[in-house]
Amino acid sequence: MVVSTSGMAEIRGIDVQKLAVGFADEENVLKKFVTNSKTAAREIRWYQKTAGFLDTPTTNDTATSLMYNTSQFSRPPISEQSWTRVTSYVKTFMVESPFISDSDIKDSDPDVYGTIVRDLVRAVERKVDLRIFSILFNCLESTPTQPLTNGAVTVQTTAATAIWSATATMDPITDILNGKQKIRAYGYDPEGSILGMNSVEHKLLLTWLINTKGSSIPQFSSQKAESGVVMELLGCKVVVSENFTTDWVYQFVPMRAATWKTFTPLTTAVIDEPLIGKKIRVLEEGACLLTDPKAVH
Repeated sequence: MVVSTSGMAEIRGIDVQKLAVGFADEENVLKKFVTNSKTAAREIRWYQKTAGFLDTPTTNDTATSLMYNTSQFSRPPISEQSWTRVTSYVKTFMVESPFISDSDIKDSDPDVYGTIVRDLVRAVERKVDLRIFSILFNCLESTPTQPLTNGAVTVQTTAATAIWSATATMDPITDILNGKQKIRAYGYDPEGSILGMNSVEHKLLLTWLINTKGSSIPQFSSQKAESGVVMELLGCKVVVSENFTTDWVYQFVPMRAATWKTFTPLTTAVIDEPLIGKKIRVLEEGACLLTDPKAVH
């Protein structure tokens, strides 16, 4: 049986729902950088548009687009966008605590419950974050490394100029600019894009900037506490999370590359077993849609 006010009151006056949504840990941040909207159905059918500018075939003699310098009285060339129909399904992310006995409820420190709620919420948030990661960068959740083909399209990739642990030959500036150039080539604005990396790559990047190149120590971003952005570099917002796979650095246009569809928002409930104890359950349901794969590198 799910209880509301009576169950909350018995847990030393702690409002579990308010407590649950109050936590925002740095490492679970991807949902903030994708478009968020609601869905009323668990099966979502949507269309993925091919990115880039429309063009027409070239002529054999000039190798220029038929859209250019069309001759008088000629019919205009035909050009159309292509679409790929995709079906996505809502995923359920759910966890609960063991029963907390009535005896423990009567004489335990209330912080115990705060810790339980916090860790349960973090567990669900992390799974949601990993799901967004795997869809956004088009890779397997089990082995989130090499991006895969998603139907007719795939995200863009570029080999680094040199492995970032090789301080003598690494060139992260060129690597980052290569990514921005590829994103821009498909008509997206890469300025303000997210540059996601593991703490390992972040350490290597700062070591290269300060020790190898003699740059001043970068200012930490004022957005860190709110969104996970730790610094800015080349017009990109650097986000560090352990959910990013080491040996890779990820770039994407926020609020454009992907959409998170919420079916059931982050919700908590207290399950009451009278005269025995209570348990806390946390659930979230949703689906991530990779709407603009070419806005990802």
